[in-house]
Amino acid sequence: MTDEKLYPIIDFDPDREAIIRPFMTETPPDFPELVVMCFFKEVVEKVAEQYSAKTVYVGKSEVGPVPYYEIDYEGERLGFFQALVGAPLAVGFMEKAIAMGGKKFIACGGSGVLNPELAVGHLLIPTAAVRDEGTSYHYLPPAFEIQLNPRVVERIESVVKGEGLDYLLTKTWTTDAFYRETKARVARYKQAGCDGVEMEASALAAVAEFHGVEFGAVFYGGDLVQADGWDHRGWNNRTEIRENLFWLAIKACLSLKE
Repeated sequence: MTDEKLYPIIDFDPDREAIIRPFMTETPPDFPELVVMCFFKEVVEKVAEQYSAKTVYVGKSEVGPVPYYEIDYEGERLGFFQALVGAPLAVGFMEKAIAMGGKKFIACGGSGVLNPELAVGHLLIPTAAVRDEGTSYHYLPPAFEIQLNPRVVERIESVVKGEGLDYLLTKTWTTDAFYRETKARVARYKQAGCDGVEMEASALAAVAEFHGVEFGAVFYGGDLVQADGWDHRGWNNRTEIRENLFWLAIKACLSLKE
C-alpha cells in the first residue's frame, strides 16, 4: 500500500472542482477586495457599531452567525469579519469571503509563544508556517511548511515599523491540537525556527495560494508554551492591544492597494 493510501492526509487531489462550493444556491454578494480577518469578537463588534458598518452577508454555523461587514475607511471599501478559531472554520469563512470578491487578506489575532523572552503583546509577523494541521493538505501537496506571501509580509512589517512597535519576523507552528503540545514537539518546532504557535496560519496561507489571493498575518504574543510548563499570562484580557492590532491590520491591508 502506498503512503498516500496509508495516510489519507497526504493524499492530495489537485482537482479544483469540489462537489460543495460557497454560494451554490445563491448569488454571492459584492464584498470588498480588502479584507481583515480578526479573531477578536469584541473588537469586530465594537468597530462595526462605531462605524455603522454595512452587513454584507451573514455566514451561518453551529457556533452562531458570522456577519461580514463593510466600512468606508480613508476613501476605500474595506471588509472585515470575525475569524473563527481552528483551521477548518477559519478556512471555511475565508472561502466565503473569496467567493464574494475578497482578494487581499490580513489576519490578526493572538498567538502562543515558545520563547520566554517575548512579552505579552510583542508582535509576531509570520514569514512561514509549519503545517501541523490537516486543512492545508486539501489545498496544496504535502510539505513541512508554507511560505507566506513576501509582499504582504513586507507591507505588514512596514506598517508596524512605522508605528515604532517591537516585532519579530518568524516562523509559526500551526497545530490542530493545543492539548498535544508536548515537550518534544515544542523542542522540535523551536529548533525549526518557530517562535509562535497558533491554529490557523498555515491553512489560511494554503487557501490563499490555492485561490491566487494575497494573505498575511500579524499576531500578538500571548500565553507561554515551554518545556517547564504553561503560563496563561492573562493574554486574552489585553483590550488595548487587541484593538490596536485590528487597526494595524487595517493599515497593512490598505497598503496592499499600492
